[in-house]
Amino acid sequence: MYRILVCDDERDIVCALKIYLSAEGYEVLTAYTGREALALMDQQDIHLILLDIMMPEMDGIMAMSRIRQRSNVPVILLTAKSEDADKVLGLNMGADDYVTKPFHPMELLARVKSQLRRYMLLGTGPRQGALSIGGICLNDAAKTVTLDGDPVSLTPREYDILKLLMEQPGRVFAPREIYRHIWNQEPFGAENAVAVHIRHLREKLEINPSEPRYIKVIWGKGYKIEGENK
Repeated sequence: MYRILVCDDERDIVCALKIYLSAEGYEVLTAYTGREALALMDQQDIHLILLDIMMPEMDGIMAMSRIRQRSNVPVILLTAKSEDADKVLGLNMGADDYVTKPFHPMELLARVKSQLRRYMLLGTGPRQGALSIGGICLNDAAKTVTLDGDPVSLTPREYDILKLLMEQPGRVFAPREIYRHIWNQEPFGAENAVAVHIRHLREKLEINPSEPRYIKVIWGKGYKIEGENK
C-alpha cells in the first residue's frame, strides 16, 4: 500500500483529499504545516507528498527545500492561480508537478498515479536497462544515476527527462515534446516547467552549467544530450 502525505492548512481540503485517496486504496497521513509534514517524514516511509504552498509556520516552498535535502519522494504542489511565481520557485526547489486550486479530484488522482508509477515501478520494454553517455550512467532497473562513478540524486521528474534524452542522444527534443512525454498531457504554455528541470539537471550533472558538456540548448528548437549511448 502506498502512503501519501497530504499537507495543507485548509482542513476541508485535507479532509476531502483523504476521502478521495483512501477510496483509491492509499494510506493517507495528514499535516497542516510544513513543520508537521517534515516531522511525519522522519517517522514514516512516505511514497508521495501533496504540499500546499501558502501555510503558516513553514510554507510549502521552505518545506520543499527541506524535503529535497533528505528525500527524492515525488511532491505535487497545491497552488492558487495567483501563485504562478511560487510554482516556478517550487519546481526550482525540486517539486515534480503542481495542481491549481480548485482542482478536479480525478485530475489530481491521475497525477498521483502517474508520479507513483514513475517513482516505484521498474522500466519495461526497450526502456529497461542501463544507459551510459560520457561520464553519466543511468541504471533503469535500480533507478540510479552516477556521474564519473559518483551517485547523483535526482527527482523522479529529472530522472525521466534525463532518461528520455539519453535514449536518443543527439536528437533535439522541443520543450512541448518533452512535456508531453514526461507529464503525459498537453503543455498549454507549461514549457517553463521543462526549462526549470533542465536547469536543475545541468546543475547536478555539469561541472560548469553555463558551459555544459552533455545537456545542450538548441536555441529556438529545444534540448539534446551529446555523446554516444554505450
